[in-house]
Amino acid sequence: MTLYGWFQIAIFCAVVIALVRPLGGYMTRVMAGERTLLSPVLRPVERLLYAAGGVDERQEQHWLTYTLAMLAFNAAGFVLLFALQRLQGALLLNPMQMAGVSPSSAFNTAVSFVTNTNWQGYGGEGTMSYLVQMAGLTVQNFVSAATGIAIAMALIRGFSRASARSVGNFWTDLVRCVLYVLLPLSLLCAIFYVSQGVTQTLGAYVDATTLEGTKQTIAVGPTASQLAIKMLGTNGGGFFNANSAHPFENPTALTNLVQMVSIFAIGAALTNVFGRMVGNERQGWAIFAAMGVLFVAGVAVAYWAEANGNPAFAAFGIDGGNMEGKEVRFGIAASALFAVVTTAASCGAVNAMMDSFMPLGGLIPLINMQLGEVIIGGVGAGLYGMLLFVILTIFIAGLMVGRTPEYLGKKIEAREVKMTMLAVLSLPLSILGFTAVAVMLPTGLASIANAGPHGYSEVLYAYTSGTANNGSALAGLNAATPWYDISIGFAMLMGRFLVIVPVMAIAGSLTAKKSVPASIGTFPTDGGLFIGLLVGVVLIVGGLTYFPALAVGPVVEHLSMLAGQSF
Repeated sequence: MTLYGWFQIAIFCAVVIALVRPLGGYMTRVMAGERTLLSPVLRPVERLLYAAGGVDERQEQHWLTYTLAMLAFNAAGFVLLFALQRLQGALLLNPMQMAGVSPSSAFNTAVSFVTNTNWQGYGGEGTMSYLVQMAGLTVQNFVSAATGIAIAMALIRGFSRASARSVGNFWTDLVRCVLYVLLPLSLLCAIFYVSQGVTQTLGAYVDATTLEGTKQTIAVGPTASQLAIKMLGTNGGGFFNANSAHPFENPTALTNLVQMVSIFAIGAALTNVFGRMVGNERQGWAIFAAMGVLFVAGVAVAYWAEANGNPAFAAFGIDGGNMEGKEVRFGIAASALFAVVTTAASCGAVNAMMDSFMPLGGLIPLINMQLGEVIIGGVGAGLYGMLLFVILTIFIAGLMVGRTPEYLGKKIEAREVKMTMLAVLSLPLSILGFTAVAVMLPTGLASIANAGPHGYSEVLYAYTSGTANNGSALAGLNAATPWYDISIGFAMLMGRFLVIVPVMAIAGSLTAKKSVPASIGTFPTDGGLFIGLLVGVVLIVGGLTYFPALAVGPVVEHLSMLAGQSF
């Protein structure tokens, strides 16, 4: 580890912290329907969209109606994206004449992008036409991200409203999020990326002659526009198979920094939106602080592991850390930081080969995802995921002191706790269940490239990434098979909607409750004690759930490495 490496990490953290309050304030005004700087231009467009869709923006929805609207919208998106892939060969904007995608891969990809996972079991530049990349994948990058933010807003209203029957209007939240937040920020980022050398063209791939005199086809395309929203919306699906390690997708150290900041910006700002809407910004900062503690700890471990490298190389006088699978233009610190950022937020974009990380370096991304990606998390999903742990923490604190637990004036009762546990337990059900089946079936074992604990970690990582709606991978696993296409597809559905539905039920229950005034016995939830308790609950729940699975994967691999054995 070097001072320069820590300086890079500190710069990233400082930029994210600086963005929290201004972006949070802007998003609060947008989602409340208040006037902003963009209103003169975008308000007429917003009204037109409501008129075209037959939506009354002033009419709010019961939590169940809100949820059904969200599910119907996502189902329609799945059908459209699946059809685009299957019919790709007969559609326009396909200069390389790519054929339709196979049914299992089309299913997996459609589920992946609708659930904001962006798991890719294919090579982007060799599989998807420009039309599918833009009208299918990029569109879902916007609306799946907006869906997550909309769900978070519904839950926030559950805490901020009292004796109400509605949690907002899904269609209004969706439109405002896309129109006022995601589109303007994506436009600015795309222009910046183009200025740095990221490709943005509808032209055919370019043929070049190498120094050896052979022909090479260089893939290009509308990369910058997809890159911008894949980061801001924590989607992660790259135009190129190499993702953010590709020089046309991430050419400089500056683009690397902007991409990492983009991944965290909206998710971090939503904690401030929460604080503003419940009338106490300190509550939002407390949640952000808990996320920050977990994030910094993860970065420290990952950076330490990668900077130390494999001790087996020391016998040959080789030092300098683990650079295998990393881009020289980024180095160890920026690569380790990117890996932690992308798995702390359910993004999945990568600028290094995670399969080449040290065992403990790869352990941190696994833990980040298995905790439910509540460390900033996906846009919207990170906040409502952490609020589930807040409810659990308040419940445990109430048991400690023998009081009915309260949070922000709302009593946390049996219904909220049951829905919270249903959401929290759905993740290990998918992750551990599918992993157990895959490592017993011949069709699952056939895709593993490495023997021993590392091969097991590849399978565990795949189902963890799918269930957590992340999309990154330990790429030694060949997941482009019907078994993994279908099973990971169902894991993604479980990780998304088996969490969202209970969250919406909690939102509806809290909205209907009366606010209870704070008393001398009220547990303060904006100080260091609560932050420490919240971090502890997140780690204990994650540890009790996943430690046995991790112990036979990356932990065993690390101990074997120290004993001189590799896989």
